[in-house]
Amino acid sequence: MATADHPIAPLRHRTLKQRLRRFLAWVRKTVPEWLRLPLGILLMLLGLLGFLPILGFWMIPVGFAVAAMGMRPIRARWNKRRRG
Repeated sequence: MATADHPIAPLRHRTLKQRLRRFLAWVRKTVPEWLRLPLGILLMLLGLLGFLPILGFWMIPVGFAVAAMGMRPIRARWNKRRRG
């Protein structure tokens, strides 16, 4: 059993929204802008194979988010919405 002192305990308490936000921040910092759209499309295509054990249907919405970061008009609208 994992206790509060166990190294994996904080990972279990993260919500899906927090994990997605952290992943997208990582993509924004490390993946070049020209590679985001192809990476998003690849994630969506692999998500269609979600019935396989390693891949999953979760890859489809993540692929859309990554691909949207690669398109300037959508990214500008997204940033405007985030700022309020």
